[in-house]
Amino acid sequence: MNAVVDTARRQKEEYTGDADRPLGSYLATLAVYGLTTGALALLARRRGASLHSIGPGDLALMTVTTHKMSRLMAKDPVTSPLRAPFTRYAGTGGPAELSEEVRGHGVRHAVGELITCPFCVSQWVATAYAAGMVFAPGATRLAGATMTAVAGSDWLQLVYARLQRSAVG
Repeated sequence: MNAVVDTARRQKEEYTGDADRPLGSYLATLAVYGLTTGALALLARRRGASLHSIGPGDLALMTVTTHKMSRLMAKDPVTSPLRAPFTRYAGTGGPAELSEEVRGHGVRHAVGELITCPFCVSQWVATAYAAGMVFAPGATRLAGATMTAVAGSDWLQLVYARLQRSAVG
């Protein structure tokens, strides 16, 4: 066992150099994701849930919902209390979005990186959406339609603001 631990430490040192990268915490995060996904698949199989293919309409709804939920979780001011234990406020990052710096070490840092990165959190959101399609497709589609409408509204707000600026200037 010591040989495995020594090899892991050596690989971490070779990979990170002097940078503080929480590779062990990333591995733990990956393990949680894998175990959660595996447990959901096992539960679906045991319950005899229908694992049908996702059609183009559902895929479009899932895509826009994943985008909107990921940005909402990672950047929205309203969800900042959920990120606060892992981040520090650093200002605004765009229209209705915050910029935050990750703080801490180890698991705290790894979780902070995950929850402030919409690209990173989107995998978890899409997986949750897929599970919702297996266990509660109607409610999942309703939530997806709601988030898709919010995403469409966001774009309209941005276009409207731009048109206002160009009309004034």
